[in-house]
Amino acid sequence: MSEFEIQEIEVNHRNLIQKVAFDQCGSRMATCSNDRFVKVWDKNSDGDWTLTSSWKAHSASVWKVTWAHPEFGHVLATCSFDRTAAVWEEIVGDMPGPRQRGTRHWVGRTHLVDSRTSVTDVKFGPKAQGLLLATCSAEGIIRIYEAPDVMNLSQWTLQHEVQCKLPLSCLTWNPSLSRLHPAMIAVGSDDTNMNIGGKVFVYEYSENSRKWIKLETISNITEPVHDIEFAPNLGRSLHILAVASNKDVKILTLSPVEDDQVAQSGLTKLDIQTVGQFDDHGGTVWRVCWNVTGTLLTSTGDDGCVRMFKMHGINLWKPVAALKGDGTHVPTAAEAARSSQAAQTARYIKLGSIQPNRELRH
Repeated sequence: MSEFEIQEIEVNHRNLIQKVAFDQCGSRMATCSNDRFVKVWDKNSDGDWTLTSSWKAHSASVWKVTWAHPEFGHVLATCSFDRTAAVWEEIVGDMPGPRQRGTRHWVGRTHLVDSRTSVTDVKFGPKAQGLLLATCSAEGIIRIYEAPDVMNLSQWTLQHEVQCKLPLSCLTWNPSLSRLHPAMIAVGSDDTNMNIGGKVFVYEYSENSRKWIKLETISNITEPVHDIEFAPNLGRSLHILAVASNKDVKILTLSPVEDDQVAQSGLTKLDIQTVGQFDDHGGTVWRVCWNVTGTLLTSTGDDGCVRMFKMHGINLWKPVAALKGDGTHVPTAAEAARSSQAAQTARYIKLGSIQPNRELRH
């Protein structure tokens, strides 16, 4: 892997930062925190990050922040322990004061108050499906909202409520642009009961029934799940899903299977395989994030490291780099093994010389 340049940013959040989210172009960054604030940062021409907005977004800890596709403007969504999700839009307009004309500021367009418990994740849907927003909550419900008029973000309609049996901690939309792939969502649960089965569920929207139908419960993931993310799909026929849990990072492939039963039901049948499982963090993994091609996965965990895993074939993934928070390179398990092997290589060292006994010659 190439060398990384570390840039420290003084964010001035007064509590733990829960999420960092970049926009589609990677030139804007949003952070949210237990201090109830959301901050937005812009990258200038020199590559430095400048704080451009900061506001109190909720009345309790803000768990997640996410960007909408730029086609819909500069729009953020947040969710919180205060049982709400919110949509924010950046506008350019006159503000009080002679020097404030033309300034950009963020306006709260709506607060979604349907949940009775903490809203644990929020994600915008793929742009091809319009302006959709999905939330999940600790009460075990997925809610899908739609903005019928993208020019009026104060109006959102609750389109679907999907009941799950477990409290939910995270969700992800399948970003596939193929018309052959119906809308799909995967969710994870951080329930600590290890005896109740799988903690990851996959749902698909059925055009026939106009409902979200559960396709799969991934039964081999029984530990609490903290983050989940579909990889960008640039023409692959299968889907790739990353899962961060109490124990490790898992990379799964979800391959649609075609048969007569699928043709009759209209629902996708999936062949799910675990193609990567890494416990390099040595404990809880909190976040996973893909690159734009879905070939490099980044994770963070309790070991204080950012770790990267690279695709060397659809069914072959390897750890390729690890960094501490200060940018120090951490040897991967493979690098450490090679170093240990090199250290154990036999070496011949000259300790001295043996002089001939002159008395024996006579």
